[in-house]
Amino acid sequence: MIRSEQKMDLPIIATMIGDSAGIGPEVAFKAAVSGELAGVCRPLLIGDIASIRAAAVLASPSAEFEVIKTFDAAAFTSGKTVVLDPGDLGAGDYRIGEPSAAAGRSVVKWIDLADELARDGCLDGWIMGPVDSTSLKLAGAVDSIDDLQPTGTFMFRMSGRLRVVPLTEHIRIRDVASTVTREAVLNLIELVDQTLRAWGIAKPRIGVAGLNPHAMFEEDADIVKPAVQDAQARGIDAHGPSAPDSIFRHGLEGRYDVIVSMYHDQGQIALKSAAFEGACTICLGVPYVRATVPHGTAMDIAGRNVAQHHSMLSAFRTAAALAAGRGFLA
Repeated sequence: MIRSEQKMDLPIIATMIGDSAGIGPEVAFKAAVSGELAGVCRPLLIGDIASIRAAAVLASPSAEFEVIKTFDAAAFTSGKTVVLDPGDLGAGDYRIGEPSAAAGRSVVKWIDLADELARDGCLDGWIMGPVDSTSLKLAGAVDSIDDLQPTGTFMFRMSGRLRVVPLTEHIRIRDVASTVTREAVLNLIELVDQTLRAWGIAKPRIGVAGLNPHAMFEEDADIVKPAVQDAQARGIDAHGPSAPDSIFRHGLEGRYDVIVSMYHDQGQIALKSAAFEGACTICLGVPYVRATVPHGTAMDIAGRNVAQHHSMLSAFRTAAALAAGRGFLA
């Protein structure tokens, strides 16, 4: 339970619980009541209270809730788990473990609400719980999960000391080379540098992966290297292009604060090989901290109280630290 004496100057970090039929309500609730966020942040759950109560019955039957329909900072004085339920979804609109159009529609509305509250300064940051692509398609809201990413933003993924941000997300391998331009690489390096400084990293060390094996062909010499040199000329501590088969090990060893990769799987393979549980992703390019957890809705185990909530806890802690300008967690 959130303690009533919790400091009111702690950052408010919300979690949009994700698809109500999946494990999102469970992991969000477990993280919020774990006791591990005391002194870290004031957690807020955004979503339908019915699915959260269902998770609570199995995980912590004595839990008490402060349910609000619109944002109210005074709710955090109650000592209860605060839930913002705008009433977009009813308990009979979905079935646990099954995708639905109703759940998909509500997820999109809750994302818009969280973004609005963050832009208005009500939230210091927020976390997107696991969403289901089938529910989204049934709702006709978006074509894919990628469409939930704000235009012009990048996904900054972290797993322990390894932190990677790719130039592009889910595109065909045959299209990757055409996206690697001097301007695109430089712009991303600059965005990473500016964002990390805002998060409390005084002089970010940025490694840049090459596109090709061993960074040995013309794209690396004629495009990536000049972009890195442009960044260096602007006072950014950028290095590369480095061989993709070794630079991620350097990240794990702490030589870089972040590595810019040239495409999605180049960095994802390294991240998911290094660790998975406890990882999280931050959206770069919005003026607040917006995080996601690295796992899906796991419909097959929803409603069974067996889902791990360590990734959600990590997202809460990370979002709170970055929002407060305290840098990365040790």
